[in-house]
Amino acid sequence: MKKNLPILLFPFILLLAVSCRPIDGNSGNTSDSPANYIENKGSDTIVNLALAWAETYQGEHTDVRISVTGGGSGTGIAALINGTVDIANASRKIKSEEIDEANSKGIDPVEHIIARDAIAVIVNPENPVHELTLQQISDIYSGKITNWSEVGGQDRPIVKLSRETNSGTHVYFLETVLRLGNKEDKTLFSTDTLLLPSSEGIISEVRDNPNAIGYDGLGYVPDDLKLVAVATEAGMPYVLPSIETVNDKSYAIARDLYMYTDGQPTGVVQQYLDWILSEEAQAIVAKLGFVPVKK
Repeated sequence: MKKNLPILLFPFILLLAVSCRPIDGNSGNTSDSPANYIENKGSDTIVNLALAWAETYQGEHTDVRISVTGGGSGTGIAALINGTVDIANASRKIKSEEIDEANSKGIDPVEHIIARDAIAVIVNPENPVHELTLQQISDIYSGKITNWSEVGGQDRPIVKLSRETNSGTHVYFLETVLRLGNKEDKTLFSTDTLLLPSSEGIISEVRDNPNAIGYDGLGYVPDDLKLVAVATEAGMPYVLPSIETVNDKSYAIARDLYMYTDGQPTGVVQQYLDWILSEEAQAIVAKLGFVPVKK
């Protein structure tokens, strides 16, 4: 009898598996209904903000389920192009070649600006350097400046930290800082730049290494690290990143943050995006160290 037990159990297991399948979208407002499920993926810069939004929204709308994952802006946009997400998070604008690829697959990316962000340049608290020009930062990351003594610091080698190439923050920093906004410039990160997969990795390395320099979204920078004041050029004021200096445009390294959808959203996705731009959701933006979108 014992040898026949697995055979007798199989129909029961199969029946149980079928009974646990998600309910079809036509069955009404259940939390498992596809019509009330939002898949949200992309930028690691935005992921903590997106998680906070999702948690708050689901608490107020118990019939909605929102899945939030990171992986980088490129990952989110690729998922949108492949039709596997409802919303792609990106800390950079979608590229023209990505739009072309999306269009070739019948996807129409629509952009939604959902917050703003300051990119903070950070060093170890033991580092005496507290201000740099954009040109000096560009020269450091491109390898023209290799020792802290060249920018008023101690005689120590500079250890350069960056996000990986799939990161929208990496792309933004390359275009805005290394290339100083010049689209014809082909400057690249020095080959000895350490590429790290997360904001947490950069924070940890700067905290442990007095020779390191890194960059990260302001909302991710803890109080025990040192922010570098940045000037657009020599002779101009050095400005620290903050909500105020982003809004008055005095801080040079600031950007919009985006969500992308396939076409103009409808239904639960539209309702969620409308809420994201509400006063309640934008208060979460400020709480997490980002810059609210002004209406």
